[in-house]
Amino acid sequence: MSKLFKAPAAWLLCLALVTGMAPAPAEPVSKPEPTSSEQAVNAEAKPMTLGELRRKYSETFKFSGPEVKQIALTFDDVPDPRFTPKVLDILKKHGVKATFFVVGSRAKKHPELLRRIHHEGHIIGNHSYSHPLFKKQSVQEFKSEIERTEKVIERIIGYKPRLIRPPYGEINEEQLKWAKRQGYKIINWNVDSLDWKALSKEKVKRNVLSAVGPGSIVLQHAGGGTGSNLTGTIEALPDIIKVLRNRGYRFVTIPQLLSYKKAL
Repeated sequence: MSKLFKAPAAWLLCLALVTGMAPAPAEPVSKPEPTSSEQAVNAEAKPMTLGELRRKYSETFKFSGPEVKQIALTFDDVPDPRFTPKVLDILKKHGVKATFFVVGSRAKKHPELLRRIHHEGHIIGNHSYSHPLFKKQSVQEFKSEIERTEKVIERIIGYKPRLIRPPYGEINEEQLKWAKRQGYKIINWNVDSLDWKALSKEKVKRNVLSAVGPGSIVLQHAGGGTGSNLTGTIEALPDIIKVLRNRGYRFVTIPQLLSYKKAL
C-alpha cells in the first residue's frame, strides 16, 4: 500500500480497472474577468488609431464633408513668402475661397501675409506654433501650442480660429477630448496631393484629380521648410480648379462644407 500512496495516479488507475469506473475529469480552470482597472491599463497600452478616433469623435474630428458636389481646398504651413503669395494670386484670379492652416511662429514673422489671407476672404485655421508631432506630446503641451498660435493670430487679424489641423494629421485621444471640451473642430483630409515631396505639376494633378469626390477635403501646401519646393502645386492649382469646375464641383471653405456656423 505504501507504493500506492506514493503513486496516487497509479492507484487511481488500478481502482478504475477493478471497479470499471474512470475518475472524473478535472474541472477546467476559468480565468477571472479583467477588472475595470486592468481594462483601463490594457486600453492605455494600445492607443486608438486615427480611424478609431474618427469614429468615436465623429462630431469633432473630420476628414471629409457631406457627399455633395462641393470641395474644400486647404493649404498648410502658412504664411511663407516664397509660396503663399503665388497661391493667393491663383485663388484670387479664379474666384476661389480656401482654408489656410497657420503655423504660429511663421505668422509672427510674416504678419502682412496673414492679413492678406484674411482680407481676401479665406478662412484661417490653427496648425500649431512650432509644427510638432502632437500625438507624442502631453495635453498641456498640445494646449500650449494651440493657445500660443491663437494669441499670435488674434493680435494680427482680430480673432481666434476654432479649426485645428494637427501637423502630420496625428493627434491622440486625450488631446481630442480637450479640443472637444473647448469647442474646437479637428480638420484632417481625405485627398492628399503629396505636394510636399516636391512633385511635378502632373503628379500633383493626378494625386488630387484621381481621388476627389463629393465632400472632399484636399490637402495642399502654401508653405514649407528650408529647401521646400512647391512649384508643382502652384503650377497644378489652376488646372485642378478648371477640371473640377468642369466636373460640376463648387469650391467652398471648411465652415461652408461642414455647415459650421461658428468657425472663428
